[in-house]
Amino acid sequence: MSRILVIEDNADLAFGLRNNLEIEGYEVEVSGDGAAGLECARRSPPDLVILDLMLPKLDGFRVLKAIRQDALAMPVLILTARGEEADKVRGLKLGADDYVTKPFGVLEILARVEALLRRRPDLPAEKRSGQMPKSERFGDVVLDLASRAVSRAGHDVEIAPKEYELLVALVSRRGAVVSRQELMREVWGYSDAVISRTIDTHIAELRRKLEADPAAPRHILTVRKVGYRLKE
Repeated sequence: MSRILVIEDNADLAFGLRNNLEIEGYEVEVSGDGAAGLECARRSPPDLVILDLMLPKLDGFRVLKAIRQDALAMPVLILTARGEEADKVRGLKLGADDYVTKPFGVLEILARVEALLRRRPDLPAEKRSGQMPKSERFGDVVLDLASRAVSRAGHDVEIAPKEYELLVALVSRRGAVVSRQELMREVWGYSDAVISRTIDTHIAELRRKLEADPAAPRHILTVRKVGYRLKE
């Protein structure tokens, strides 16, 4: 199991990252400021660091510089603000391995994490991923997680990118209820610009494409006043 250190001062974002990384099988530690995060990286070097650049006490640039000066070679994935091209360039020059721009979708960051871990030849094979399954199934629907393809009763189904991410978010909960707010943050990138109606519209499309009777769904269920859950 790979160990990931998340250094992020936004408590909601850090919680979301930790929750989703742990769902995928990673062991996660969170630090809320740069100084504490650097100390964690030095005390017990993780397999990968997710590092926000705008941090209290010690900003992300100084944390990254110190990590590389200490000859710590783990991959570092930096989180940058939208449009801050200079921050991306500076971070990469200081030794970051990749970056994700806020707001981001959870599937994007999971893909970046897995790709960075796969590039580490020093890691045992079992630590190069979060042990994510190759496919998921409910009813006669199959999700191929490697190719992002969806089929129903053996026939391919055209799924839009956000519909796919929404479907994965529901499947990953193993039948547990997920609120609209969680889905907005997870699928639409921790952005407050998305309204609840957006999710309802995407759910309606998923039901139209994947349910035998969209008006009386058997799998993609509404939990009144809360959100949705997926029933196998």
